[in-house]
Amino acid sequence: MKVRMNVYFDPSLLQRVEDLAARKGLAKSAIIEAAAASFLSPDAEDRREAAFARRLDRLTRQVERLERDTMISAEALALFVRFWLTVTPPLPDSAQAAAKAKGAERYQGFIETLGRRIAKGQNVLREVTMDIDGAPSARPPSEGSVDQDEK
Repeated sequence: MKVRMNVYFDPSLLQRVEDLAARKGLAKSAIIEAAAASFLSPDAEDRREAAFARRLDRLTRQVERLERDTMISAEALALFVRFWLTVTPPLPDSAQAAAKAKGAERYQGFIETLGRRIAKGQNVLREVTMDIDGAPSARPPSEGSVDQDEK
């Protein structure tokens, strides 16, 4: 035996229920009853929890990759700065102006190369990971030089 219950719906929601009932050839009350049963069933809660868990797992993996990439970037920068400070002798005062001009020119070239790599979707962290894993990188750089197509 079923018990009668009066409920109020937003007109647009009621229209969607009526459309579904017409398409499926079902009574509106059967659709509403099935929706309420699905909403109240423990399986629905389990499905929602599983969906949230999958999303959280995906987000966790993304954050872990970001953390790894940030650590690699920071370590690479620190190693470069240490190396550069170790091998670069101080310049005499007479050479400072020329060094600043050459530095500005080289920095502009660096920014242009960086822009091209980003535009092409190239990623040095991916190349480093491939080198570590033993896979050959797309273009092994020659020691101490910039790739010819990136000049």
